[in-house]
Amino acid sequence: MTFHSETFPDSDWPAAVAARLSALAPARRLCLATGDTLAPAYALVDHLDRATVFLLDEFGGLPPNDPGRCQSMIRRQLLDHVTVGDLRLPDVDAADAAAEARRYGEDIASGGIDLAVVGLGRNGHIGMNEPGSTVDLPTRVVELAPTTAEHAAAYGASSTPSWGITVGLAELMAAREVWLLVTGEHKREILERVLHDPIGPDLPATFLRNHSDCTVFADRAAAGG
Repeated sequence: MTFHSETFPDSDWPAAVAARLSALAPARRLCLATGDTLAPAYALVDHLDRATVFLLDEFGGLPPNDPGRCQSMIRRQLLDHVTVGDLRLPDVDAADAAAEARRYGEDIASGGIDLAVVGLGRNGHIGMNEPGSTVDLPTRVVELAPTTAEHAAAYGASSTPSWGITVGLAELMAAREVWLLVTGEHKREILERVLHDPIGPDLPATFLRNHSDCTVFADRAAAGG
């Protein structure tokens, strides 16, 4: 089992992560998160042209092409300047969201994930695996915690979603490699807890400490210097 962390000066963090992602990504199956933490690194990625990219999660109940949707964010943050080999998304507009989540999970499981790149929520979630999520839960429809739903508004959503589809902890823990990306002083306390609190569903990100190959990439603000 390999679980370790690397800390970079705040200004160097995006370039360091982008360089590693660009070097590792060709012809691989990636599961990528979206959001403010990831955006500066994604802006510096220079190629993913042979990678298959699975979106980590998606808000439900928002109109197609709504700016708050995760697929809109991944396009703004990454795909507007980088071509990927294949982009795969959960269809939150499907008539049967639960069946769509199962289909998406099966698609991921059929070839696995080579690298999952995830952020850390203020309540310890990864993806939309909110507190209370157990390590065996698959890709599924989830009810959002209020703090997670509010983030959609911060990203420009036209309304506040109450649910979403997320890649489950089961698929993330089966990934060959996971990167947990954490930046900013406002994430310092939750990162400290994820690294040192008991492993369990109260803080789903703590399960990554049991992953076979997980690296935490943090800036000094989040790492406490």
